[in-house]
Amino acid sequence: MTTRIEIDHRVRHPEKQGRPDNPISRKPSWIRVKAPTHPIYHETRALMRDKKLVTVCEEAACPNIGECWSQRHATMMIMGEICTRACAFCNVSTGMPAALDATEPQRVAEAVATLGLRHVVITSVDRDDVADGGAAHFASVILAIRAAAPGTTIEILTPDFLRKPGAIEVVAAARPDVFNHNLETVPRLYPTIRPGARYYQSLRLLDRVKQVDPTIFTKSGLMVGLGEAKPEIGQVMDDLRIADVDFLTIGQYLQPTVKHAAVDRYVTPEEFEDYAAVARAKGFLQVSATPLTRSSYHADADFAALRAARERQLGLQPA
Repeated sequence: MTTRIEIDHRVRHPEKQGRPDNPISRKPSWIRVKAPTHPIYHETRALMRDKKLVTVCEEAACPNIGECWSQRHATMMIMGEICTRACAFCNVSTGMPAALDATEPQRVAEAVATLGLRHVVITSVDRDDVADGGAAHFASVILAIRAAAPGTTIEILTPDFLRKPGAIEVVAAARPDVFNHNLETVPRLYPTIRPGARYYQSLRLLDRVKQVDPTIFTKSGLMVGLGEAKPEIGQVMDDLRIADVDFLTIGQYLQPTVKHAAVDRYVTPEEFEDYAAVARAKGFLQVSATPLTRSSYHADADFAALRAARERQLGLQPA
């Protein structure tokens, strides 16, 4: 069988072209992954193309794509492939997006049903150009999946809905099983790493979801290796627990191109184990902290563990 290699010639980050290059450092052995070759990987890719769906797995150059797609796990990215933000860590294209596609919720739902997913993660680009930030579109996707695949649990990874009053409430009212929004990094690094966002808006979003519906699991993620200090990570954990966030993910930042923020250092697997132990001690129900951890990596198994942890907490099953 001949494999066709498609080369993307788009300038994904026009706003970064004038920046000086940051050389990409050699990855340590614990970061390297094999190129995808499994036949189910190609089946999953073909389905995404057939349904004309975008995946964050491809757009964000996720290192786990070979493993996840070989298990028919794909994280779909709704509302287009062009983001209105220009974060220094992200490989998703920046620019002016097209109008929202009203057929997308049904196409996503059909793909979820075809893949037979027990658990699905739906994320999106930032849509600052849309009045509600895409909140109603997220709700439509959730409802379409509920109709097409009623046995599938739904996890969403949303933008911050900055300056979009009522958007959080619209999405929460659709009752996803997990509402994820990533803080990404420590407050000190926001001006350079996440300049379009506001740390306390992201915290407020997570807190507000719990106010609207305490039964929805909330989740957030951090990248390390950007120049943060360990006490800063500890403070972010405390902030998340004050907001009653249930699940924390921590993974290594990997530099997509020479125009993106440089990797300050590669955090060792032992340090990730330390972060996980601290997070559990602070009261998170579920923690995933490894070099290759990403928001949706092993999300189905993690959701099962998260639900079991809450049941133990409520005394519904033995500790």
